[in-house]
Amino acid sequence: MYYDKLIFEISTPGRKGYSLPDTGIPAAPIDASLQRTAPAELPEVSELETLRHYTNVSFKNFGIEKGFYPLGSCTMKYNPKINQDIANREAFQIHPLQPASTVQGMLEIYYETQRILSELSGLDTFTLNSYAGAHGELVGLMIMKKYHEDRGDLKRTKVIVPDSAHGTNPASATVAGFESVEVKSNKDGTVHIEDLKQVLGDDIAGIMLTNPNTVGMFEKDILAIAELVHEAGGLLYYDGANLNPLLGVARPGDMGFDIMHINLHKTFSTPHGGGGPGSGPVGVKAFLADYLPRPVVKKENDQYTIDYDAPDAIGQISHFFGNIGVVVKAYTYLLTVGKEHFSEVGKFSVLNANYIKESLKDLYELPIDDICKHEFVFNGLKDKSAHVTTLDVAKRLLDYDVHPPTIYFPLVFKEALMIEPPETESKQTIDQFIAIMRKVAEEAKTDPDLVKGAPYTTVVRRLDEAQAARNPIVKYRDLT
Repeated sequence: MYYDKLIFEISTPGRKGYSLPDTGIPAAPIDASLQRTAPAELPEVSELETLRHYTNVSFKNFGIEKGFYPLGSCTMKYNPKINQDIANREAFQIHPLQPASTVQGMLEIYYETQRILSELSGLDTFTLNSYAGAHGELVGLMIMKKYHEDRGDLKRTKVIVPDSAHGTNPASATVAGFESVEVKSNKDGTVHIEDLKQVLGDDIAGIMLTNPNTVGMFEKDILAIAELVHEAGGLLYYDGANLNPLLGVARPGDMGFDIMHINLHKTFSTPHGGGGPGSGPVGVKAFLADYLPRPVVKKENDQYTIDYDAPDAIGQISHFFGNIGVVVKAYTYLLTVGKEHFSEVGKFSVLNANYIKESLKDLYELPIDDICKHEFVFNGLKDKSAHVTTLDVAKRLLDYDVHPPTIYFPLVFKEALMIEPPETESKQTIDQFIAIMRKVAEEAKTDPDLVKGAPYTTVVRRLDEAQAARNPIVKYRDLT
């Protein structure tokens, strides 16, 4: 059959998948400068062929609805379908230029989402305008920069970033016009206090931290870090990528953070991956509120208004209000879980991670043998005699219908295998994952070539990843 072919390869000249009625309206002439010189290269297929093709393509993709997705540092939790159903309702299909009086319901959702995020995070106010987490990082750093500039403190051109940080942190700092200053980590990935003291000075604008950190450990010295940075005149920026295990248990604002971003599409359960859609709300303490980008939704006398007038704001960083559809999904999730149950989100994600870690540390090398939060890192197999790498293990997991965890990140461990099981996974699913991981470890010992040759059941076998990255084939005609 043609199910393994590209849709262009099943195309037949003259075949159509649609039939349009004759409206009787004469064709309107199109300016020659706007016309193609040759017909568009589009597949010619019937409706049934199209349906079968894309249905079969979807079977080849891996998603959260298909199986366990323990992707470290990404919080790939299940996204309840009610979130999407609500966001798809006709009432939310509105135009961003409508008068505020005609969109009071949507503005209420926007405003209330801000308030809920403030309560969960300990930050005083939020903007939901950022398109994604990395975009939120940039917005937060722009706020940090303007704060120092407005105070005439122009020497503060550096941002501290731990060596175990997410890769977006130094990238965002650079884009915002800062120089990154690296500080060393302790063996558990936490900030090395003495090294931090050495880099603090009147040229430091702030520090970017994730707590729990990238290897899943809680930054136990966070209050001391906050005091040191604030005494030096800097601000604390919280990377919200790892917020999930803290929900209902601890708040970044209470730890001393001044600015943070939240990944709505991760922590608050809206589908993500493949480039979007995302949303990265930015929260700040009250003394930074005037710097938030516009427009801002406010409530005055039971009416919701849109504020564009803010002379101290960093400007407008998105079209209108950002990805409002993602906000609706997150708001649905927030109300579904409810204030009284949010602590269970964090606690169950922590429990799941520690259960897996303790169940596998006899076979996989555990460089940090301590209680973790939402995720942890193995350093490959404990038995390295057969030279089976983390990449080999990841490829073999595909044959068992498990999406591989994040590998070779963070860089502090040579054979890093980062595992994050969100709170939405059951004990039965996690036990099955543990059994598969143990099975792969046994195969690596008794038949290492089997693991090194994986995967065997996927559409394509092991690829030349370097060649695929440097010379990707992205157009159909490249294949001809």
